[in-house]
Amino acid sequence: MSKIEYKYTPVLPDEFRCKVPLPGIFQAVVHNGELSKERHKSNGVTLSPYSGNMGYRIDSMPNTISEDIIQVISFRDASDTSDLEYSNKIVVGEGGELSLLLCSHTLSLDSFNTSERIEIEVGEGAVADMVVMQNEHNNSNHHFLFDANIAASGFLRINVVTLHGAQLDNNFKIALKGEESRCDLNGVYLADGSQKINNNITISHLVPNCLSNQLFKGILDDSAVASFTGRIVVAKDAQKTEAFQANHNLLLSSSAKVYAQPQLEIYADDVKCSHGATSGRLDEEALFYMRSRGIGYDEAKLQQQLAFANDVLQKIPNERQRERLRNLVESRLRGEFGKCDNCSMMNCC
Repeated sequence: MSKIEYKYTPVLPDEFRCKVPLPGIFQAVVHNGELSKERHKSNGVTLSPYSGNMGYRIDSMPNTISEDIIQVISFRDASDTSDLEYSNKIVVGEGGELSLLLCSHTLSLDSFNTSERIEIEVGEGAVADMVVMQNEHNNSNHHFLFDANIAASGFLRINVVTLHGAQLDNNFKIALKGEESRCDLNGVYLADGSQKINNNITISHLVPNCLSNQLFKGILDDSAVASFTGRIVVAKDAQKTEAFQANHNLLLSSSAKVYAQPQLEIYADDVKCSHGATSGRLDEEALFYMRSRGIGYDEAKLQQQLAFANDVLQKIPNERQRERLRNLVESRLRGEFGKCDNCSMMNCC
């Protein structure tokens, strides 16, 4: 296997290996909430601490088109098991383009409670493309708040892949503040055992001629619980709004539960909006068809789950990154993470 070359490689624990990044990626680390480098500036992008020693700030100068993906690896370990609360900020200047990969991990079996706020400012005509990968252990509770503002003709894409964690709360507060701004928000979440996954979304269309799309899909087994609350708000003057929202869930056991609350709050009269939510089981006819062609029952179930999740994964634009995340989803669905239930390196992706 060839060695991956990074633009900046901070010190990571020897036992930690991340399979997601691509060659040439710019890699930074947040260890127990603290950025592991005081300041770094390259090609119009600055990385620095945000508030004191906690959290990070990424600033992309106007008209800066970054060819690198910036990966921020956030991890908790036994050196600090206290409850943490901190904020981060991402600013993409006017006319700029920035791609980000945000990963969260836990490297010890301690009980962790983390509250993390990520402020996002997308400038006029700017593009921010974010992939969020969450992979923590069975004693980890992580509360995320993504608070984003999008200026005129700006575009924000966020794809969230939630692989593991005791309780993961993803809260999105997104405001389309400039005409012709756009937001594409997608998520796939996998849960089993007694895990809990919550997605709470508010997208506000405040001006005319804006577009938002949401697609969230979940696969739940055992006694896992998931909730989805999606709220689209269209202001009185936000004519010509287009806003679409969908949440679909696959329940693999009779004990798994999902609560879905799609909501539309519309004060304008010239809009195109839709929302919907479904929950169901595996398609028995499709399973029968696959088995009749020589595919084993367990493999047929797995392939149906992968096809279900792929609708979200294919929205990740970078092909190589998309394939690596698809492999992680497949490993999770095959139960490979469960082989390390008593190992803090369970989440060594």
